[in-house]
Amino acid sequence: MHRKPNYKRLVVLSISTLAISLMAKVFADGLEGLSTRILNQSFTQAQPGLSNEEVDEFILGKSFFRIPWVEAPSATTARDGLGPLFSANTCVNCHAKNGRGKVFDANNIIDRSHVIRLSIPSNGTDEHRRMIAKTGFIPEPNYGAQISINGVPGVPFEAKPLVYYSTKNIHYPDGVVVTLQQPTIELKNLGYGDLHPNTIVSARIAPALVGLGLLEQITDAQILANEDINDVNHDGISGKANRVWSNQTKRMEIGRYTWKASVPTLKHQSANAAINDMGLTSSMHEKQTCTPIQTQCIDTSQNDEQELTMQRLDAISYYLTHLKLPKSNLIQHEGKRLFSEIGCAKCHVPSYVLPNGRIHPYSDFLLHDMGSGLADSRSEFDALGNEWRTPPLWKLGRVALILKDNKNFLHDGRAHNLEQAILWHGGEAEKSKTLFMNLPVSGRGKILQFLNEI
Repeated sequence: MHRKPNYKRLVVLSISTLAISLMAKVFADGLEGLSTRILNQSFTQAQPGLSNEEVDEFILGKSFFRIPWVEAPSATTARDGLGPLFSANTCVNCHAKNGRGKVFDANNIIDRSHVIRLSIPSNGTDEHRRMIAKTGFIPEPNYGAQISINGVPGVPFEAKPLVYYSTKNIHYPDGVVVTLQQPTIELKNLGYGDLHPNTIVSARIAPALVGLGLLEQITDAQILANEDINDVNHDGISGKANRVWSNQTKRMEIGRYTWKASVPTLKHQSANAAINDMGLTSSMHEKQTCTPIQTQCIDTSQNDEQELTMQRLDAISYYLTHLKLPKSNLIQHEGKRLFSEIGCAKCHVPSYVLPNGRIHPYSDFLLHDMGSGLADSRSEFDALGNEWRTPPLWKLGRVALILKDNKNFLHDGRAHNLEQAILWHGGEAEKSKTLFMNLPVSGRGKILQFLNEI
């Protein structure tokens, strides 16, 4: 029998009162200043300088992004087609204020922005090889690629997820102790029989929608310039790009979006989210995700019309690529120097030059071995089970303010602050993590303050 989940937030423990006091002051000063500077900034505003026609397209895309979709047929024909299986009925369910998702909602129930991805190992057959070539993984036979927690009337939902946590303590050389939490996922109320015995279950938190139009402008050549698969320079960092199949261009592309860089363009990712989260078909996903045993889902999916037409998908993509990126007030910062000095900037590449100027996303968009602690055993195209894309770090402070008491970081939201996220780093990041832990408390605080102000 499983113990009842404890959803109370874990706290950082310390055996050094002075160290905690010093670090708390550094964090408080940084976040107080941060909230004062960017409280009125938003990820939902349009870029300046748009023409009247461009503003109209932005508003149209915003409406498709924010207004709930409904089950078809409906009088609301512009937004019907929800389901038959789905988890959310609008994009903002997972991206409140265009920010990051979270594990739990206000009632300590698993939030809709915390999704469960499923796959099984390949059996080496031609069928599995063809599936991997086009999707990057083998979906679970009865439940597909992602658990749907809702179904339209007459279609049973797939399952309800639970998350349990075990804990472990990390000891700094100066005596500070930080408690980390390791998640375990359980799927209850399975609606379509048992899972495949070798099912790989991996949780994902919806990422913040920050600077997507600028990230789209980074060229493949700029990403590949940082690739070093065989660690030729012997620095311990061997990032690689993910080569993925594009349903949009019908060819292999360089991936840059999702936690494992398995999607090449924002439009492609929008179509993926539409089919997996809301059951909306499009030119990139013409069929529903019903598996063979989900007969009620199949019977309800006889309409061949695309529910998310190209016009609607284009409008959503236009909205997301023309969101204003809040300015950073960061100038010279001691934390920035320390961040680079301990090697973090080798993966979190600070900047890229675009036609209209330099941007600072702090990512190389490459895959890296992050160690066994973060490994999920799930492969996606060239991404192995221990590899993750370097996430951009810009505007982390603003994202944290949107989340308020539900701050969470890393792919599954296990870290409640940036310090915990750093302490989960392993593999290629092990050396940098060790150097961080050996800094004095003031140095660690300056790096964390810098990350909150990028």
